[in-house]
Amino acid sequence: MTRSFELFQNETTQLYRQLGKSHYSIRDNMSEPPSSSSKEAIARLREFGYGFDDSGVLRKVDPVTGELGTEPYQFKISESHAENKEHYEKLANQIPEIIYELLELNGLKRTYIPLNMPIERATFVFTQPQPLLQSKKLLVLIHGSGFVLAGQWARKLIINNSLDHGTQLPYIKRAQELGYDILVTNTNDTERFIKNKYIPIKGVSDPLSHAAYVWEHIIMPSNPESVAIVAHSYGASVTKYLTEKYIDFFKEKVFAIALTDGIIGYPPASCKEYIKDVACNWASSREPLDTNLRKEDCSDDYRCVSAGHPEHEWSSYSAMESIFNYFEEKYEKRVRAQKATSQ
Repeated sequence: MTRSFELFQNETTQLYRQLGKSHYSIRDNMSEPPSSSSKEAIARLREFGYGFDDSGVLRKVDPVTGELGTEPYQFKISESHAENKEHYEKLANQIPEIIYELLELNGLKRTYIPLNMPIERATFVFTQPQPLLQSKKLLVLIHGSGFVLAGQWARKLIINNSLDHGTQLPYIKRAQELGYDILVTNTNDTERFIKNKYIPIKGVSDPLSHAAYVWEHIIMPSNPESVAIVAHSYGASVTKYLTEKYIDFFKEKVFAIALTDGIIGYPPASCKEYIKDVACNWASSREPLDTNLRKEDCSDDYRCVSAGHPEHEWSSYSAMESIFNYFEEKYEKRVRAQKATSQ
């Protein structure tokens, strides 16, 4: 286990104990919207008979002792696949608020968007510091599509493996060690439950408009010196959109783009060479980590290497060490080029 993972586990052990030992009465109605706080989410997990242990692993509650046992999450609770899936989704709906609290315990704070919108009608991103201002190095984390929200890479891994495996917290801890400021996007959080129905959030009602709003109103005004991006799955398409929309900013500021099993496709001529220079995709593969996956006839495309795992959901977790090595190499190259230009 690497030093950053040890630090992450040591600093969040107390919260994991709270997640595993909290106990609340069972609710009769489980068809309501997702939890609105970490405390409520912990209560609902207990209703399902689960809690996170000291290592961030989801465990069954022992029905005799009321304490967490050693049994992991069990998807199958009946012979009905629909019922099993519904149970999974209801349990998974409790994950976001728990992750949000972990982000805050690790030093990040919320910035609500759109700016000046009432909080109950707004979404949010997480940053460290808050507000961002002239970051020497800024790391932007962009998750994929679907139900994952800020701080998550893969619900499947959070539920079946651990919080380490499925969240962005290990990336955040490593970035903090390396002196990065951080912005965690939340591009799937595009609606609010108001008066018994879901209402689109004005101005950020889809992942692309959300990302563009964050770029225009938070990142660009903060005037960072250098920016690196990690984008998982559909996050690559979001990154491509941002690159094309803000190409001048990207060419000046964004020195590295790490994709984890994401595809940019064929960018327009205006940014093709730039993307080729700064981007690398860590794709799911049975090949060892960092094995070159580009064929000779694809030499004009951006770099593509193995994430070191054959499953899509694992790509961010398994490639993390390689990604930060890539960032450090790219950043050092950028610094050398700037010094040479200034001489």
